[in-house]
Amino acid sequence: MAVNSNYQESPKSDLDSTPQSQEAEQALLGALLYDNEVYHRVSGIVKAKHFYNPIHVRIFDSIAVLIERGNLADAIVLKNRFSQDETLVDIGGVEYLALLLDNAPSSSAAPEYAKLIFDLAIRRELIRLGDEIKNEATDPDNEADAHKQIINAEGQLYNLAELGGTQNGFIDFQKALIKSIEMASAAFTRDGHLSGTSTGFIDLDRQLGGMHRSDLIILAGRPSMGKTSLATNIAFNIAKKYKSEKDDNGIEKTSEGGIVGFFSLEMSSEQLATRLLSEHSQVPSHKIRRGDITVEQYEHMRDSADEISSLPLHIDDTGGISIGALSARARRLKRMIGLDMIVVDYLQLLTGGAGMNNSTNRVQEVSMITQGLKSLAKELDIPILALAQLSRQVEQREDKRPQLSDLRESGSIEQDADVVMFVYREEYYLARSEPS
Repeated sequence: MAVNSNYQESPKSDLDSTPQSQEAEQALLGALLYDNEVYHRVSGIVKAKHFYNPIHVRIFDSIAVLIERGNLADAIVLKNRFSQDETLVDIGGVEYLALLLDNAPSSSAAPEYAKLIFDLAIRRELIRLGDEIKNEATDPDNEADAHKQIINAEGQLYNLAELGGTQNGFIDFQKALIKSIEMASAAFTRDGHLSGTSTGFIDLDRQLGGMHRSDLIILAGRPSMGKTSLATNIAFNIAKKYKSEKDDNGIEKTSEGGIVGFFSLEMSSEQLATRLLSEHSQVPSHKIRRGDITVEQYEHMRDSADEISSLPLHIDDTGGISIGALSARARRLKRMIGLDMIVVDYLQLLTGGAGMNNSTNRVQEVSMITQGLKSLAKELDIPILALAQLSRQVEQREDKRPQLSDLRESGSIEQDADVVMFVYREEYYLARSEPS
């Protein structure tokens, strides 16, 4: 059992109300002093900054420095380091180190103590964030409006939630290999032998192998080439095939298709819904908009609307949204409902947000946006399909087939993307060319 320290950084009432455990900190430090090998099992879980007691912070930091330099870290070595430390002297000096060692728990229990210390540190940070959010909201001199404060708070809370839920470090090759085999096995047993999510287009699936998790896929083209139409149909096909099942832990997981988030920066949600209804009902969209339809077409439209109304397709048609706001909304959707794919229509209509200043040019801004989209795809472990406009230089040359160099503000689009696809309709240009 770990020792109890008489040390208190603050009055007892404050100490009692603050999420912390002196006993857990003492137990872990004792285990480390007893067996330095424990450090390699807990260093990926807890750091010195996660300890509450300042002297424990310094003791752990000293142990870490010694071990990482290949030196022994025991009570005798630490005695020399802390011999003149008044704080340690006040709580027993060298005897305190000896008591930590004498009361060290089993080495096998050390990771559990480390997890507890880390969890309590996250709780303290949550309290700090809550106070900060409250202070900003009540500050009369704060120029940020309520919406911006909410977005900022949500981002900070999400980052804290991710920090509290994951401690990623090295993954050994065997585990990575197992994941690769599982992916190949799923592709082998799935119709069409796809390792990713089917787009609903056979030839496209054959080229891509489906939409893969953490991929940033760019779909580029000039206006009127059909970018939005293709992206909308891919989103519709994936949402239409959505199925879920519970895993061994009883958690609902997507087994086929997916939940889709569609950020439409150019078209309204009504326009997008009209396109989908037109595709599904086979009634031309221009006739739907004008109401120029027969009774039979109307009945068919209504039946189609009933069929597709419950699709897990969520549309955000906010214009000029920043990459930060998009990321926050995507995280919220994944947390509250689930999310398996994002479509962004289109990339150049996004803004860089708060990180921009007057000296930032558009190429740098687009670079920040594409990096943000790639990071989001990896963070949420989903594919992101982002549409992109091509520059007018395509129209200036005889061969109108698009190239990578045609991407507008293309600074890092091709660099950050895992896949770049182009849509090209030769008949569009043939119809507009002068007869020979």
